[in-house]
Amino acid sequence: MFSVTGLNGASSNGSINVKDAGLIGMITLRGDLKSDAIAKVIKVVTGTNIPDQRQCVFTSKGATAWMSPDELLVMVDYESVDATIAKMEKSLQGVHSLIVNVSDARAVFELTGSSIRDVISKGSPADMSSKILPVGEVRRTRIAQLAVAFWFTSDTTARLVCFRSVAGYVMDWLENASEKGSEVGFH
Repeated sequence: MFSVTGLNGASSNGSINVKDAGLIGMITLRGDLKSDAIAKVIKVVTGTNIPDQRQCVFTSKGATAWMSPDELLVMVDYESVDATIAKMEKSLQGVHSLIVNVSDARAVFELTGSSIRDVISKGSPADMSSKILPVGEVRRTRIAQLAVAFWFTSDTTARLVCFRSVAGYVMDWLENASEKGSEVGFH
């Protein structure tokens, strides 16, 4: 099977660089996040602990993002999603949980540059100040009325996730919002 992203490798260079992050394995896990069984399976498949509220944690094996009081987004290599889900289902047998492969239903953008907060603030109601939204904190919000989630991996890099069906629109929006000369000086 031949898989491609919803963005097909698109990129744009403006006040920030916007690019398709490529195929990323993404699994929604819903359940009791205080459960020892869920904590154990997350540790096994990603090497992370259950993140605190609104946090995203990373290791070389994968990442886990807190999405709501009973939902995590588990990120692993795209090729290993089916095996990871099988391992999770086996480990959580008898534990109230829901595990869904959402890899092909999402698009992931990699944003780089010192003006990321400026660009996102043009279309999101989220407070983009680094004191309110520090590195590693997940924000579920919207951009131009479309549902997105994003987090900073450093002061000058961020990941943004949206539904695959609107990836082209979000790419166009980010490209327009990051057009050189349109900076707003948020910092």
